[in-house]
Amino acid sequence: MSLTGGVLTAAPALPGAAGSAVRSLLGAAHGTVLAAGGSGDEPPVTIPRDPAREAARRELSKRMYHENDPSLLQRALNAFWDWLDKLFNTASSATPGGTLGLLVVVLFVLAVLAALWWRLGTPRRQPVSATALFDERPRSAAEHRAASEAHAAQGHWNQAVQERMRAIVRSLEERTLLDVRPGRTADEAAAEAGRTLPAHTDRLRSAAREFDDVTYGGRRASEQSYRRIAELDRDLERSRPVLANSTNSTAHNTSKGAAE
Repeated sequence: MSLTGGVLTAAPALPGAAGSAVRSLLGAAHGTVLAAGGSGDEPPVTIPRDPAREAARRELSKRMYHENDPSLLQRALNAFWDWLDKLFNTASSATPGGTLGLLVVVLFVLAVLAALWWRLGTPRRQPVSATALFDERPRSAAEHRAASEAHAAQGHWNQAVQERMRAIVRSLEERTLLDVRPGRTADEAAAEAGRTLPAHTDRLRSAAREFDDVTYGGRRASEQSYRRIAELDRDLERSRPVLANSTNSTAHNTSKGAAE
């Protein structure tokens, strides 16, 4: 940029506010030269490149030239949409049939995913029985049964399954087949009860697993699952335990008879 013959000359014009700033800067330089006594007949005065660049940078860094700049969020959104548009265009050019072919492929993938979801159901989380079976307020087996039947009457199968499992464990505690131990989980109760009621070991484990799935695994119970646990509760009420002493005595008598 230079001042030649009193006429302001500069690099190619810049658009918008940046151009206005540069023109303003050059005008100020022109005024400074004239104030120093320069005239149009004198040789041109050239501003060195580095000072001119630094002056332009300082001028353009003023806030007034950036009031209408997009925000950081807007710039990020613009970059995202540009990337998405570029990705879509690339995929369209690589797919036979262009955009229509890409649309067909996407619909096919969605149809396959929907079929798998319908066939396999909701992904099942591995239940973790890390929470105590009972809450802080102790209740009897009869109270838990009444609560489960009330939930079942309203179709609240999750709560019905939970209360029925609690009724089973509380009933075994009341019959002294299980020791009363705070913090016991459903899995632990089923394993301990299976040692004294071996004929129901598998059903006890299934009931504990159903309780865990509903309580911790995010699964929904059904009427059939509640009916199975309620039937187990009734069968356990009529079952007689197999005590360790009687088992040992029977085994001893058997071995003694064989020896004789």
